[in-house]
Amino acid sequence: MDTAVIIVAAGRGTRAGGDAPKQWQLLAGQPVLAHTVARFAGVGRIIVVLHPEDMARGVALFRGAVVLCAGGQTRDGSVRNALEMLEGSGVTRVLIHDGARPLVSRAVIEGVLSALDTHRAAAPALAVSDALWIGSNGQVTGTQDRSNLWRAQTPQGFDFDTILAAHRTHPGGAADDVEVVRAAGVDVAITPGSEDNLKITYPADFARAERILGTKMDIRLGHGYDVHAFEDGDHVILCGVRVPHSAALKGHSDADVGMHALTDAIYGALAEGDIGRHFPPSDPQWKGAASEIFLDHAAKLAEARGFRIGNVDVTLICEQPKIGPHASAMAQELARIIGLEPGRISVKATTSERLGFTGREEGIAAIATATLIAE
Repeated sequence: MDTAVIIVAAGRGTRAGGDAPKQWQLLAGQPVLAHTVARFAGVGRIIVVLHPEDMARGVALFRGAVVLCAGGQTRDGSVRNALEMLEGSGVTRVLIHDGARPLVSRAVIEGVLSALDTHRAAAPALAVSDALWIGSNGQVTGTQDRSNLWRAQTPQGFDFDTILAAHRTHPGGAADDVEVVRAAGVDVAITPGSEDNLKITYPADFARAERILGTKMDIRLGHGYDVHAFEDGDHVILCGVRVPHSAALKGHSDADVGMHALTDAIYGALAEGDIGRHFPPSDPQWKGAASEIFLDHAAKLAEARGFRIGNVDVTLICEQPKIGPHASAMAQELARIIGLEPGRISVKATTSERLGFTGREEGIAAIATATLIAE
């Protein structure tokens, strides 16, 4: 089944405080919305619904990795806009998630998807366990039986045609999409929620979310090394940049030693072996291939596994050619390929003080390190 994810982030809520809507405020160095989107990597196509004033900000943040949709005047209006955008796209089921829930786990997501195999609608929730009071003017005026009461969460999942039809007939004003689909007479299965799947609403919620991220942070380091010998030619390709030289680098692909080392560093952090595992040199289709293909695959694999690249560091080891004049362009090219801002990419060079094969100018070696951070 073809799944789409709608992340609703068009609100302008002020209860969270700050100078910007809560979905744009920073959490562990990244906007809340960036954390939320990363949680759905590999689930399906992602539609992010934004306030029209936030579209430029969304383009800058996601760089084409998601589809942006303009929100409506209300939450249900925003959801309907995204649903209408998806009509005719082949989507058969959809998850609808609050942009201000940046800590949803893969287990919660998979629970909803599994329930959709046998139900037209499913949503996660937690049973109410605290005593419930009724109050007025700061006084307890009564109690409320908590039996059969649940705390609703997202993502809420639906058969696509069912939820689209329900939104088209609903008068509006629903608190969530479960309310919309129930108004159309559709039963909704309850799936397991999580206490960590909080919705950021008040200023204190940011500190709580930071604590949860801190206790579950998964940071990985990967190391890559590669070497290529010189052969006849008039240029080398280093970190995606053509550099004039009196020789070329010999290799099965384009012999970009810097990009190969970086690709292996990302694979290493993921415990996914090296380039040879994913692109065997015995396969003729990779003869002369641009190394951008390999690096792009590694970066997308990291994203699919729920990681973002924190920073990368590439060191080229050679006597010639001189790397300094080209280092900035190399960093820019790597940034383009892996979708990382240039300020998180280092490309530098050193020599081996005329020692070894690099000192004898027989080839170039490269060492690279990559940091991956689980989202």
